[in-house]
Amino acid sequence: MIGRLKGTVEAVASDHAVIDVNGVGYVVHCSASTLDALSAEQGAVALWIDTVVREDMIRLNGFREVTERDLFRILQTVQGVGAKVALGILSIMSPAEAAIAITGGNDKAISKANGVGPKLAQRICAELKGKIPSDLMVAGEGGAAVVTSETQEAVEALANLGYPAQKAAEAVSKALQESPDGVSTQILIKLALKKLAS
Repeated sequence: MIGRLKGTVEAVASDHAVIDVNGVGYVVHCSASTLDALSAEQGAVALWIDTVVREDMIRLNGFREVTERDLFRILQTVQGVGAKVALGILSIMSPAEAAIAITGGNDKAISKANGVGPKLAQRICAELKGKIPSDLMVAGEGGAAVVTSETQEAVEALANLGYPAQKAAEAVSKALQESPDGVSTQILIKLALKKLAS
């Protein structure tokens, strides 16, 4: 079972990259955000791998962060969500943003992904509510807390105030649903605090 690959990027296509490891080219399926990052890479790259072995194929799915791989696996526990759909969700949002949307029941955000209709988005949110580890909501590369967006920053700020990460994520997600695009972190925190107080 392959868990990690380190090599050079040989080619990048619309849904996969070829990673050369000591002269062997591995076809690795990735999210659009990971493929964009690989396109810009010079020199060695490292990807976390989820290996799928079936009678008729071996498929490698690659991720720049462990959190992305973990959420990819969690998403596939929902009936109707395969590798392509899970990668589609991770193509339009970071692992933390997806975790926050799912935990907060924001099925509209999830339904924007390729191959995800409204009913499947609702099923994903319903079945995974309470099953997303809180560290996925604020974690970045290597599992360390980072600020990569207003959403993550707001969740982290609420967690620092003593709110459980899951409750903070739910409140921020609800605040996002009622806010215009481009809302600041401070406004998100205020709106989320109102949700937590009600």
